[in-house]
Amino acid sequence: MTEKLWWQTGIVYQVYPRSFQDSTGDGVGDLTGITSRLAYLQWLGVTAVWISPCFRSPMADHGYDVSDYRDIDPLFGVLADFDNLLAEAHRLGLKVILDFVPNHTSEQHPWFLESKSSRDNPKRDWYIWHDPKPDGSPPNNWLANFGGIAWEWDETTQQYYYHAFLKEQPDLNWRNPAVRQAMFDNLRFWLDRGVDGFRVDVMNSIIKDDQFRDNPPNPGWKPGDHPYLEYIPAFTLDRPEVQDVVTAMRAVFDEYDERVIIGEIYLPIERLVRYYGENGDGAHLPFNFQLVIKPWEAAPVRDSIRRYYAAIPPGGWPNWVLGNHDRPRIASRAGREQARVAAMALLTLWGTPTIYQGDELGMEDVPIPLDKIQDPQGLNIDPSRSRDPERTPMQWDASPNAGFTTAPEPWLPVASDYRDYNVEQEREDPKSFLTLHRRLIDLRQSEPALNAGSLAQLDTDGDLVAYERADGGTRFLVALNLGAGPASLPLDGRRGQITLTTHLDRLGDDVSGALELRGDEGVIVRLS
Repeated sequence: MTEKLWWQTGIVYQVYPRSFQDSTGDGVGDLTGITSRLAYLQWLGVTAVWISPCFRSPMADHGYDVSDYRDIDPLFGVLADFDNLLAEAHRLGLKVILDFVPNHTSEQHPWFLESKSSRDNPKRDWYIWHDPKPDGSPPNNWLANFGGIAWEWDETTQQYYYHAFLKEQPDLNWRNPAVRQAMFDNLRFWLDRGVDGFRVDVMNSIIKDDQFRDNPPNPGWKPGDHPYLEYIPAFTLDRPEVQDVVTAMRAVFDEYDERVIIGEIYLPIERLVRYYGENGDGAHLPFNFQLVIKPWEAAPVRDSIRRYYAAIPPGGWPNWVLGNHDRPRIASRAGREQARVAAMALLTLWGTPTIYQGDELGMEDVPIPLDKIQDPQGLNIDPSRSRDPERTPMQWDASPNAGFTTAPEPWLPVASDYRDYNVEQEREDPKSFLTLHRRLIDLRQSEPALNAGSLAQLDTDGDLVAYERADGGTRFLVALNLGAGPASLPLDGRRGQITLTTHLDRLGDDVSGALELRGDEGVIVRLS
């Protein structure tokens, strides 16, 4: 195996800071809380922690509306708290990745306050302003992700400004070189501080059509679907010019040693891989959400693996994601037994894996009462579209509020089954979700074949997904049964010993002829 960089051989762990650990007793997680739990992440075996937005913000969208890119929001602490977190993480051998929100700022950002003050303000063109149609209506049919038209009228200057999300989140004009320079300098502020990389929010949304053309109707849309999808976002997402911005952003990272740029991009595989750049000068890791957006069924999983690997350009490095703060948890989507199988897939496929906090415990989505919904998507569109259920507090132990906070009530409710699914309980259980994750992580990180070796997908049908990982003379067979009934995989002359199963039994058993799998079981075989 040739020498790889840390973000190729590593495992990323996503922390949603509001919900990881509260150190102050106000019911909301914070940076000092994260620092106090870094030893757990080191014990788990992950190598990098990605922290969702913690910059100064009015919190209209829980930190994705930034009012100061160079300061920590008081809800999470102060800049010195971040410096302490970074130093402790590095002491423990953990990398730190922050969240960069380049598409838009808060309406309270000083730049926007200047921009909206008058039409001739020097920062007017830092945002996307447009005259109304002759009848006074918005410039076009562009829609906002969180509901309604994406244009907000400004009475003072008699123009509309564009917002892809909330009206409190005006979009920056990335066609303006001054905006690019200012935002790149914001990145450098943190990279100079020692941050190891950034996950870039909605990377494919940064550039919009400069002719402001209407988006075409979506022929597949029907009432009840997400309202944003009524039109195909042809002129507001994935514009060709965005690649120039990504290349320029990557150049900032290349000024530093071994820093990583990860792009949040929900696109079909063939369009996603363009974000690696024509010459490998784009994002190091354009997030691959195939296992998040596709049904957890064998046929689409097999197809996604095949198509994704075939599409990655030469020199591109793959990555896999099972869940995040925006999507229902894998244990809720697939059931807890299949969530164990999914964990084995995530941690044995070729490419950098990202684990969402709590998935290693088997946490499920938590039903949120209507009067406790916090997420603007749930509040503005429909409660069923709230992302709060997957953002609930991390479950540390069986004490009140799962050890997350000493406050009488956390910002979101804790799962009702937290006494059974928590770190303290599962560390002592030899067959728990957490034990399985730690065993998988340890095996992956100790075996070059599983860490960065080659992958050959096997032809299977029914509920089976299978592939070989190899490095030098070491080979592993990974077989995953995505069905509830038993399955048999012909070994075609292969033989070996079982190294790990999702049931955490049968270790060391010899296999030849055929590998028999129970329902909801994944198996790793060291081939001889």
